Amino acid sequence: MEDIRVVTDFPREVREIENLWIPLPDGVKLAARIWLPEDAETDPVPAILEYLPYRKRDGTVERDALTHPYFAGHGYAGVRVDMRGSGDSEGLCKGEYLKQEQDDCLAVIEWLARQPWCSGTVGMIGISWGGFNGLQVAARRPPALKAAISLCSTDDRYNDDVHYLGGAMMCDNLTWGTTAWTIAMTPPDPLIVGDRWRAMWEERLNGNGIWMHDWFEHQRRDDFYK
Repeated sequence: MEDIRVVTDFPREVREIENLWIPLPDGVKLAARIWLPEDAETDPVPAILEYLPYRKRDGTVERDALTHPYFAGHGYAGVRVDMRGSGDSEGLCKGEYLKQEQDDCLAVIEWLARQPWCSGTVGMIGISWGGFNGLQVAARRPPALKAAISLCSTDDRYNDDVHYLGGAMMCDNLTWGTTAWTIAMTPPDPLIVGDRWRAMWEERLNGNGIWMHDWFEHQRRDDFYK
């Protein structure tokens, strides 16, 4: 996609890259939307990563358009990445907070740190899902990750999430489960992925699965919640 120049009153002029593909070690590409200072390639900046399955083209587009340009205008690169199997990214998303999700994020952080417009340091921000995976990725200690801001999240998925409380299933296990299923099964945007959007959609419908099945099968605290 073409770059877009964003006119603002911020200290640094901002340009937006509407979509950029981040390659992963297994060949899957993740879709990223990036805002950065106009002069970042000559004056590199730290990157602030938000890594979510909530669809950067529609699900979080209004919030992203306020938050990330502000970062860029004040000397950071705001990076919004669709997780594997969600939004415009390739591949499959089999569930919440899997090791694959973390491994992909480690690769994204390493990729960001290598870009000419990045100073080599990365931070993560996130609310809810992005808060959870920010803590989980920070625990993996990737060298370029220097900070993580995590909101509305926890490091104890069993006792302090939306699935069970004291062994009793919470209503959110169903309401969030159906919402998450809808997000996981929504197709990518043809304006980003082109004619392959339908094949990618069918792959999700057949492969992303119904994540509630995992939650129903793990009512007690076990290794699943680690």
